[in-house]
Amino acid sequence: MGQSDAGRGAGAPRARLLGEPRDDGEKLQKVMAQAGVGSRRACEELIAAGKVTVNGEVAPLGRRVRSATDLVVVDGVPLALREGLAYYLLNKPAGVVCSAAGQDARPLVVDLVPAVPRVYPVGRLDAETEGLIVLTNDGDLAHALSHPSFGVDKEYVVRLEHELSAEAVRRLRRGVELEDGPTAPARVRLLGPATARVVIHEGRNRQVRRMCEAVGNRVTYLARTRIGPLVAPELAPGHWRQLSIAEITSLWKAALHGVPGDRRDRRGRSRPRV
Repeated sequence: MGQSDAGRGAGAPRARLLGEPRDDGEKLQKVMAQAGVGSRRACEELIAAGKVTVNGEVAPLGRRVRSATDLVVVDGVPLALREGLAYYLLNKPAGVVCSAAGQDARPLVVDLVPAVPRVYPVGRLDAETEGLIVLTNDGDLAHALSHPSFGVDKEYVVRLEHELSAEAVRRLRRGVELEDGPTAPARVRLLGPATARVVIHEGRNRQVRRMCEAVGNRVTYLARTRIGPLVAPELAPGHWRQLSIAEITSLWKAALHGVPGDRRDRRGRSRPRV
């Protein structure tokens, strides 16, 4: 006859039944592997090397975590595991405004994704520009993706009014002078006489358009096709999808281990438009 709860005493722990889930979380290396960090063996090596913290403390091998509440950081990269955070990737159509609050009758990007939880666009694309934009309520990741000191690449397909000359390409690659100062060099690859793929990481207000104007050309079509490691050729304009944990982790890696920049001041928030 089995022992009753009363017979064990009020303070005695109840034995876990075979197959019953543990209430103290999952093994840290399993959670890391599911987040796309690497194989369980590779995750164990990171833990053993002291490169993983849980809630600010270096984690030992054998540590268990609750994904919904514990903050896991791997080699400086937070894993997106906690409850309440939302991450969407939207292919913004032309005519939609990158704002969380409208000042006119034009549609907003936040109207194209779920209303709950409330999210905000990371950086901005002007109303005429199409392409990929992240919306999230994770302020730390939003700052890392938008602030130029983190150097996260943004790639665009640009169509121009006139053929892009070799001299214009050279100037873009060197950086051009704008009214708010010289730009960093852009990476430019011609796709046709008047079409190019342009990669920048600064994200100033309408930067790609202004750079092209500075070399004597005008943009007739502009679409962002990549944010850091993120591409989504399957997303039609106006469509969105949730980011996977592995994709969110890859964005953090791009921000923290990508293009080096002056990262002494990470507090200033910027909401640039390209």
